[in-house]
Amino acid sequence: MSLRPTGHLAAPLTCLVTSLAVLLSAAVVSAQPAEAAAKRVRLGSASDVSRTTWSGPAYTMNGTGAVVPATMTKAIDAIRGGTGSLDVVVLAASAPTSGSQTPECDATMRLAGVNSCTTWTLGTRNDGNNSQANTDIRNAEFVYFAGGDQCKYADWKGTALQNSVKSVVAKGGGSGGGSAGHHINSAVVYDACEGSVTSDEALYDPYDPYITFTTGMFNWANYANTINDSHFQERDRMGRTMAFVARAIEDGLTTGGAAWGVGVNEGGSLFIDKNGQATAAGADTFVVLGDHRPERAEPDRYLTYYDYKIWRLRPGATYDFRNRPTCGYYLRSIDTGVPDGELYSGTPVTSC
Repeated sequence: MSLRPTGHLAAPLTCLVTSLAVLLSAAVVSAQPAEAAAKRVRLGSASDVSRTTWSGPAYTMNGTGAVVPATMTKAIDAIRGGTGSLDVVVLAASAPTSGSQTPECDATMRLAGVNSCTTWTLGTRNDGNNSQANTDIRNAEFVYFAGGDQCKYADWKGTALQNSVKSVVAKGGGSGGGSAGHHINSAVVYDACEGSVTSDEALYDPYDPYITFTTGMFNWANYANTINDSHFQERDRMGRTMAFVARAIEDGLTTGGAAWGVGVNEGGSLFIDKNGQATAAGADTFVVLGDHRPERAEPDRYLTYYDYKIWRLRPGATYDFRNRPTCGYYLRSIDTGVPDGELYSGTPVTSC
């Protein structure tokens, strides 16, 4: 005897199954965490500084998410001209999972010349249009992008936040950040929206699907044609920066047929003044110049690029981004995905 339901029973059973599926689906949806609302935490004075002129711009580019006191102090002093105080805004796409919810502001408020520090956690693209957040940014003199996910920062392109940050720099303030916040401040942003690529993967295929870029977010004066990278030596990222540089030139993402990778080690930071003069602090920074089209940069094929020019900046060393150096570098090449020597050190060329 068949146990299959008859035609009269099939419809009710189908309805029952459908109803249960809808209920289960609703339960699953309700169990998903909702996007956190934009969150504001202000430390220091409740009132913004009122002042008509500022002496920047100035920037800090950090290898990890944390504020580096040495370069942050330089930026604060440069912007306020050594007198008075200023307001800082920290932008984050997610809150810390433990400890203080305002670690960047905690560190910043310990520095001289800071009137207030406001942390905004903006979890969605639309939060980039939050009116109070944009008011705070425009009233600030320095905007610091926290570590996290640079893809979420890149998603703010085209929102009011993008122009608000630009207005801070335009009035003589500054911008900076660490890790993801370092990435978002370069002219060409490795946004990692499809995933994080390793050096081996990038040298194997400079068109790996994990290599995606955002352009036109910020184009700071004296910092054109740059691609930032972070956690540099610690995560062995020289190879991928080389691939980023080759891709940027090959795809016309930079001008003049050249691109500069700027890789900062953990604990390191670059302070860049209004004239484009950069000074390394804390740990080493590497500047990687590609000044011609790659010999081969094609999908699913090993990268070949001869004669990258690499500057290793130890703490205290300088690099002029306005008048970019033509000497002091060592040379490294990539031939079918293989470096021709140690990537993080070399003998500087003297006949240049």
